[in-house]
Amino acid sequence: MAAEAEAEGEDGAEGKKGLGKKKLMIIGGGAVAALLLIGGGAYFFLFAGGEEPEVDPNAPPVEEQVPVVFFELPEMTVNLSTTGRATYLRVRIALEVQDQATVDRITPLLPRILDAFQIYLRELRPADLEGSAGLFRLKEELLRRINLSVYPSKVNAVLFKEILIQ
Repeated sequence: MAAEAEAEGEDGAEGKKGLGKKKLMIIGGGAVAALLLIGGGAYFFLFAGGEEPEVDPNAPPVEEQVPVVFFELPEMTVNLSTTGRATYLRVRIALEVQDQATVDRITPLLPRILDAFQIYLRELRPADLEGSAGLFRLKEELLRRINLSVYPSKVNAVLFKEILIQ
């Protein structure tokens, strides 16, 4: 029995040694795989960035910057609707339009545009123009009124060059 125990002990030691070698090979293989992944990732981030980016077919199209034309309106000074001391608004406005042909179609309608602006501006109170929200509402309302006045032509934006409330 002692001989069997020694034989088993030797086999048992060999089994443990064999298992140790297997663990060492698995750990070594995992380390090599990890190095390959890290190296591949480093190569991708450091050297692969010079290529053209792939275009996603589901992405919205990128709009090109289209040249625009600006049309300056004459300076307007109006008195605002107040109950006490008279308050005046002086404003210089530029209109953003698509092209010069639109400017040519708008120019004969300039009296109609100025009339629509002045009628609206005279009804404003100084409190209506306070803060950026007040100026944004003014800009949007003037854009709406001018597009009604020049239809079928279209103005893209109303741009304030100067606003003075006195």
